[in-house]
Amino acid sequence: MNKTKRSRFGIAAVFLVALVLFGVFYSGDYVLHVGVLVMINVVLASSLRLINLSGQLSLAHGGFVTLGAYASAVLLTKVGMSSTWLALLISAVLAAVIAVVIGIPFTRLKGIYFTITGIFFVQVIVLTVQQWRSITGGNGGLQGVPRPDSILGIEFASKTSFFMLAIVLMVVSLVILWAIERSRIGMTFLGIKQADSLAESIGINTTVYKVAAFAIGGFFAGLMGGFYVQYVSAVDPTVFGFLPTIYMLIYVIVGGEDSFLGPMVGAALLTILPEVARPLQSWMPLLFAAILMVIIFLLPEGLVGLPHRLVGVLKKRTKEQPDATS
Repeated sequence: MNKTKRSRFGIAAVFLVALVLFGVFYSGDYVLHVGVLVMINVVLASSLRLINLSGQLSLAHGGFVTLGAYASAVLLTKVGMSSTWLALLISAVLAAVIAVVIGIPFTRLKGIYFTITGIFFVQVIVLTVQQWRSITGGNGGLQGVPRPDSILGIEFASKTSFFMLAIVLMVVSLVILWAIERSRIGMTFLGIKQADSLAESIGINTTVYKVAAFAIGGFFAGLMGGFYVQYVSAVDPTVFGFLPTIYMLIYVIVGGEDSFLGPMVGAALLTILPEVARPLQSWMPLLFAAILMVIIFLLPEGLVGLPHRLVGVLKKRTKEQPDATS
């Protein structure tokens, strides 16, 4: 491991320890609640980036989150499943299976056509949960979803316990996504994104890899949907849908799609922003659009590229000052 990698792992470890200590010693429920939402969105944005890494601009993520949320809620409130952890796992697996089923035909499409099918999928899922009243509760949704079962003597009844659980789920998810991206599979995803026709010419089945990326992203989206519904103990069709899906994509682009850290930065900042700017809540979609446009035109590498850009400017100015003096 070279010096750069060691420093990155060291920074990540320090940040993780600080996050755990914050959860242990801080008792403000509202801030801890926002922290849980940040970590959910970090996983959603990072898993969406994995799909995009294979050259697919997906807008189906909100549908997978909705699937996971309702699967967990229905299993626990309608079917009567006793284990919340099993329901959480099934919700993630179900989202991945549906991703495979729709991914086989959808991933053969390219460009805007694939993106449009993602929007169509989200709307179908939302309309289904609205109309299937006997199972999903219709527009009223489902309430009274059980909280996660206690584990190692820990009862999930407080914001602190959920904050800690969110840390565990986020870290495990990010480690898996990071490992996939750094593996041969991840390198193949990137190769397909850069030149899928060239990848096919050397014998790579691009459809299989695209479906795999779609399924992996769907798995983590379903996992976060299942976790969210057990966290708030309720779900309705308005929680996830087209607009939240657009926000997930904005998190990725604003943070920086080319960096593994980018979606985390974008998700964290843009999840906190609506909470800080409460008076501007009705203007938030417009504000998000404005931020997106600024990033696209002025900082295409995303916010993670800002420090490098600033260092370059400072070096340039430092170099110009002696020239001006002479």
